[in-house]
Amino acid sequence: MKVISSPSGGSILVWTLAVQLVLCWNGVYATDNTKDCKLLSESDTEQKVLKRLEPLTRKNFTVETKEDSESYTYVFQLCGDAGGVPGAGVIQVDKKTPKKHVVIGMYNETKVLGGSGWVMLIYGNGDAYVSRCSKERRNAIIMISCSRTTDMGQLKVVEEERKRNRECFYLFELDSSAVCPPVQSHFSTGSIILIIAFCLLAVYLVGGFLYQRLIVGAKGMEQFPNYAFWADFGNLTADGCDFVCRSRNREAAPAYRGVTAEALAEEPEERDDHLLPM
Repeated sequence: MKVISSPSGGSILVWTLAVQLVLCWNGVYATDNTKDCKLLSESDTEQKVLKRLEPLTRKNFTVETKEDSESYTYVFQLCGDAGGVPGAGVIQVDKKTPKKHVVIGMYNETKVLGGSGWVMLIYGNGDAYVSRCSKERRNAIIMISCSRTTDMGQLKVVEEERKRNRECFYLFELDSSAVCPPVQSHFSTGSIILIIAFCLLAVYLVGGFLYQRLIVGAKGMEQFPNYAFWADFGNLTADGCDFVCRSRNREAAPAYRGVTAEALAEEPEERDDHLLPM
């Protein structure tokens, strides 16, 4: 039994495979990595603000600090395990004992605030202080600010507020274009139309000039595209204006004009009697 495949059937099969590949690609790669952050208040507003940070996920941001004899390395990851520590959003590593770390904030206890050009991410439920801040658990605040020239900036330590009795925190700063508001177009519809019109006119003039000169071999004013049409354009415009604006009936017969008496005077009759035979 012979199976004959038509060209149309083959094209349908190709399109079906292409659509399936696109759906598989979207299903595998278009994931929401911010869902790993557990928001304390499951509000739609916070979810939308958190999704703005999607480009920053799955990346460790590190910064080193040194003050007196203390030297630390801080590691931050958005909705992921910072430094490979399970559940930790921000950790602190003492360079003297690099195998030990202190968890400053956990991403399973997240708060997020956002505005035009900034997002504040708060990780709570970190390791407890030993002797400060009433032995409360540590908190990390990451202030992410808009910078259109920076995709993923360098993490900075602003301060560690640990002189309070309660609500101590670590404050970090990060620049990124991910939190920048969309750029609003300053061109009106009319301006865009004019720009397109000027571009088309420039293409017409330059392309026509090159065609007339290089292909046709025209010289002088004949190099101008459609020169015959534009040379007669003034007459065509005048005819159009006459057709639209003039009020007289162009199909009417011309008015009767009298004929002068001189034109109707009879010419003297020529005598041909002398031609007759006598």
